[in-house]
Amino acid sequence: MSSPSLSMAVPSAPVPAASYELLDVARHGLSLSATASTAAERYAAAHLAALRAAAAVLASRARPGGSRRGPRSVWVVLPQVAPELGEWAAFFAAGAGKRASAEAGMVGVVTLREADDLLRDAGSFVALVETILGLPHQSAFPLVG
Repeated sequence: MSSPSLSMAVPSAPVPAASYELLDVARHGLSLSATASTAAERYAAAHLAALRAAAAVLASRARPGGSRRGPRSVWVVLPQVAPELGEWAAFFAAGAGKRASAEAGMVGVVTLREADDLLRDAGSFVALVETILGLPHQSAFPLVG
């Protein structure tokens, strides 16, 4: 998935601690994904990293109240709170079933290429979320020398 060109405004409100924590967990998930021993583990960890980055946006922008329709997917709520991330939300929502299958241990659900592609896309998404929230980008991947 290519990153759409967006005009990002630095948020006027301070970023809540929960958003920082969720982004830390997302970066850790990217690191786990990069070192995973199977394609399924890599795919699941990358998808969960993106999910946590999306949750960081919701923690920063969502306001309590509103409708009481029960639990909803982060990928459904994200475009309502951050319309500029709507394409990303649709992209990751489309992979949620595959992630669940990979986590359930279904063999052959994910190829190594799909897992590598999702890891790259999730890394781009986490970096974009950091930018949208007005935070400096922090690499989740160790330097190789």
